Amino acid sequence: MSTTSPRTLAEQLRTSSDDELAVLLRNRPDLLTPPPSDVAALAARATTQTSVRRAMDRLDAFALQTLDVLAASPEPTGAAAVRDLLGADPHPALDRLRALGLVWGPDDALHLVRAVRSLLPEPAGLGPSAATALTSYGPSRLAGLLADLALPGTGDPVAAARQVGELLSRGQDVAALLEGAPAEARAVLERLTWGPPVGRVADAHRDVRVSTARTPVDWLLARGLLVATEEGSVVLPREVGVWLRGGRVHAQVRASPPELVSTRHELALVQRTAAAAAAATVRAVGDLLEAWGYDAPGVLRSGGLGVRDLRRAGAQVDRDEASTAVLLEVALAAGLLARDQEQQVWRPTGAFDTWVTRPMARRWVELVRAWLASDRVAALVGERDERGRTLSALGPGLPRPAAPGLRRATLDLLAEAAPGAAPRPRAVHAVLEWRAPHRGGRAREDLVDATLREAEQLGLTGLGALAGHARALLDGDEQAAVARLGALLPAPVDHVLLQADLTAVAPGPLTPDLARELSLLAEVESTGGATVYRFTEASLRRALDAGRSGTDMHAFLAAVSRTPVPQPLGYLVDDVARRHGRLRVGVSAAYLRCDDEAMLTELLSDRRAGALGLRRLAPTVLVSTVAPEVLLERLRALGHAPAAESADGVALLAHPDARRAPEPARLPVSSGPSEPSAAVVAATVRAIRSADRAPGRGPAQAGGVGLVPTNPIEALAMLRSAVRTGSSVWIGYADNEGVSRTRLVDPVRVDGGQLSGFDHLRQRVRGFAVHRITAIAPAQPEVGEATPAASPAASPGASPAASPVEPGSADAG
Repeated sequence: MSTTSPRTLAEQLRTSSDDELAVLLRNRPDLLTPPPSDVAALAARATTQTSVRRAMDRLDAFALQTLDVLAASPEPTGAAAVRDLLGADPHPALDRLRALGLVWGPDDALHLVRAVRSLLPEPAGLGPSAATALTSYGPSRLAGLLADLALPGTGDPVAAARQVGELLSRGQDVAALLEGAPAEARAVLERLTWGPPVGRVADAHRDVRVSTARTPVDWLLARGLLVATEEGSVVLPREVGVWLRGGRVHAQVRASPPELVSTRHELALVQRTAAAAAAATVRAVGDLLEAWGYDAPGVLRSGGLGVRDLRRAGAQVDRDEASTAVLLEVALAAGLLARDQEQQVWRPTGAFDTWVTRPMARRWVELVRAWLASDRVAALVGERDERGRTLSALGPGLPRPAAPGLRRATLDLLAEAAPGAAPRPRAVHAVLEWRAPHRGGRAREDLVDATLREAEQLGLTGLGALAGHARALLDGDEQAAVARLGALLPAPVDHVLLQADLTAVAPGPLTPDLARELSLLAEVESTGGATVYRFTEASLRRALDAGRSGTDMHAFLAAVSRTPVPQPLGYLVDDVARRHGRLRVGVSAAYLRCDDEAMLTELLSDRRAGALGLRRLAPTVLVSTVAPEVLLERLRALGHAPAAESADGVALLAHPDARRAPEPARLPVSSGPSEPSAAVVAATVRAIRSADRAPGRGPAQAGGVGLVPTNPIEALAMLRSAVRTGSSVWIGYADNEGVSRTRLVDPVRVDGGQLSGFDHLRQRVRGFAVHRITAIAPAQPEVGEATPAASPAASPGASPAASPVEPGSADAG
């Protein structure tokens, strides 16, 4: 920054370097939308209350305390005075405030943006200055006050108020005024010292002199130590409040964050614990979505998942409702789960079938990456919204825009602790509160607590400490995260142990193919170090519906089991396979056929089947009045094992991977203005500088620039050169009618036949199709280079309309 004292923020920005302007735009990305046309526009936008409030949200506690001191000081003030009122070296905070454009000027003449003063009317709980508070007094009241304070009289109320303020700003004079103060008067001041600085008093505007004072408040009013602001209200002047606080604005300066108190654990134990949680999460998501591929739960009318379905899902993966909600929300965020709009059920998507084939560590990375970016908060499931409605898992009421940023901030804080150190939750809250006090409150505390719980469940942390694979993922190195987690996970096993009680024990994580096939034949009964699967009639019938035969199942079990296939399991497979498909359901509304006439006769006489509307068409064929899928379900409820077939008699196989919901388009989630790219910032800085160098610049001034006709290949070469050198170019750009118009552009990127650059006419970064660029010329020729004269032949087919456009003309792009 310049050492001279600029008169305005705009002057300060003009004397700033390009790097300093770039820092301002990166720190305050809202200033880029739309890009400011020049420095004056940038300064005007940077001083609006909305933009200043966003900038203040980015400040830590010490910077905010420094801002309080500046707001409580006269304009301008010096860094030395700020240090005295703050009680600490303010320069680290001042550097930050300057970079954000909230403070400008050298150390001996610091200025605060006016919007900050309006947003901090009572900085640190201090009242207005005496000169401001005394504007409510009339001339006679001010004259009496000056006389009681032994100050020279003046006929100017503003000068009189200034005199009182100068006296109260001198600590020795305030001490002298309070030397004989009654104890009750001092008690009144003590109550107002640390704010709020306003008190209620009946008839506060009565005329009070030292000679007529009767009460402690009268005593203070007569000496200007309190000022009546309105009927029934008095305020403690800022100068008096600072003196009562011992010459400091704050009771305690918060120059550094609180200590991140942590509990140390053995690093190897942390890694193993986190890896076990990661593996359990991946298995649970896979098991849950595999089950929903066969038996999909319905969607609530209001959207989301019903409580009963959530509980049933939790029982399937041996989790409570809160943990199950996290798994479902992560699967939704990763695009593995979606709503089937046709049947209004929740099903896995086609992406799930690809996901399950990948190594477990890679699957974990994809889940966690989606969780970090998602704005949905699973911890809100079961709570009520502002209308009193219960929030459901997968429902519409769970997004919170602040969630992605706060998750990242929490995990980044955990990463600051030493490996194996688990920061205590209270310490995490304290440090985050110091770093962004304006973003605090109960909502943030709840989100941080949820983040810590979910990070432990998902396997980013173990015993509260961040694991090595999580550190790599936060650093953006996904390959390292996969490698580190993969080294901690046990190798997949390709076998199970069959038990006589119709269960199979998986002694470790199964290979993907084995896990999917086993989940088709059996239900997950319990999880942990070893997963237990149970074979049931329903699970075996599911495999038969998917096209497996009894012979196939016997061969599979014999191949994957390290123990002999138990006799009870073999009998169960044979029994279910023998009964499966004896009844065949097709389309009539539905028909039912069976080679066993006696079975059909028995079914017709079964009272429980009366609601099916059955009647016999032939000895081996019945028809029903209900739909085929209903008939199938009700016959199974009666203890039969029917199979579905098409109208031509071909068996319909219920492949689980055929029951998939289309993967919805997932838009990027943002918690506010995103961090702008370096190219966009650089282009904006160039545009601002260009505008300041030529205040009257614009497309209308391009008449002296000769546009050279070009083809797309030549245009690409010149544009890429402009991107490398950071220079501006004039281009002729053809609209939809083939008319070429001139644009001044700062190229940012050329990719895929598209130019992205800052358009000086539209004052924003936009795209241009390279094949529509008919001519091109540098905006600033090198010294000594001749500037070619403008020519009507600048673009093929050019007409008078090909001359540079005026603001407001049609934009082809």
